[in-house]
Amino acid sequence: MAAPLGIEIAAIESWFSEHVSGTRPPLQFTLIAGGHSNLTYRVEDQDGRRFALRRPPLGEFPRGAHDVLREHRILNALRPTNVPVPPVVAVCADVAVTGAPFYVMTWVDGAIVDRSSRVAGVLPDAATRHRMAESLIDALGDLHRVDIDAVGLGNLGPRADQLLRQIERLRRVWDKTKTRELPVIDMIHSRLLAARPAQTYTGLVHSDYRPGNVILGADGTVAAVLDWELCALGDVLIDIGGLLSNWDEPDDPWPDVWMEPAPTRAGGFPSKHELVARYSARTGFDVRHIDYYRAFNYWRIAVIAEGMKRRYEQGALAGDDVDIAAIARRVVDRAQMAQRCLDIAGA
Repeated sequence: MAAPLGIEIAAIESWFSEHVSGTRPPLQFTLIAGGHSNLTYRVEDQDGRRFALRRPPLGEFPRGAHDVLREHRILNALRPTNVPVPPVVAVCADVAVTGAPFYVMTWVDGAIVDRSSRVAGVLPDAATRHRMAESLIDALGDLHRVDIDAVGLGNLGPRADQLLRQIERLRRVWDKTKTRELPVIDMIHSRLLAARPAQTYTGLVHSDYRPGNVILGADGTVAAVLDWELCALGDVLIDIGGLLSNWDEPDDPWPDVWMEPAPTRAGGFPSKHELVARYSARTGFDVRHIDYYRAFNYWRIAVIAEGMKRRYEQGALAGDDVDIAAIARRVVDRAQMAQRCLDIAGA
């Protein structure tokens, strides 16, 4: 069997023999998540033992991006907490082994429900869908209550003023990647700055917490939270705002937020209000500014979508069936959703 891109089979087998106790080669490698994020492979030895291996994407990327050693550090620190994470087995910083650093985790069995078409097969009724949502919120609340200094992550990055840093960074991204002038983006930027709430709760922010980034066990609860690549220190309420932006309900009148319909479009899940209430009860946090955080995340999605539009137009992203006009409308739709949330927030 040919090795997937990014894998030097002989070198990694030798490394496994030395660092992963009891593995029996030859090993089989299957790429299960690729693209422009970190690459994930399923690794299986001759006894059927399975692992997940994570390494950066191929090619060049900005310094500091796709830092799998940092990702490994976060997972290792969270292992003794209540946050469900895949157990880390070993880490390799030697780029000579397979061209980049990587780390290895125990394989976690379960399902990933990242779109509405996959809901029925994993969460067949309202009871399992509510159980999944409650588990998702509880895991997020537990993450946000982690004492970052006690687990050794207090120096992971800057803590203060995360909203301000993110708003200004995204504004720079917009200025660099925009394909047209959209005054609504500038207007929301100004409103977000003017109405920015104080950072009251500081902790670990996953930065991409949504149903598609967790593994669900057989009972529908969260078995492991994945994709810690964007994790940072800062205002934890950014995460709950981001989760709500991925929680489209069946009767929501607006178009789908992401390219694929959110799993929650299938129906039978708790409402956004119920999610926020459970999160507040789990953490004890004041969530009165939640509509501001929703607005920030919708604006963030608009900026990201504009960058996608630019890359498709320039040929940096491929896709014969991509509707660039639809992506262009998506930017405006998300900006309008951010406006609505700011109006609700009185900001």
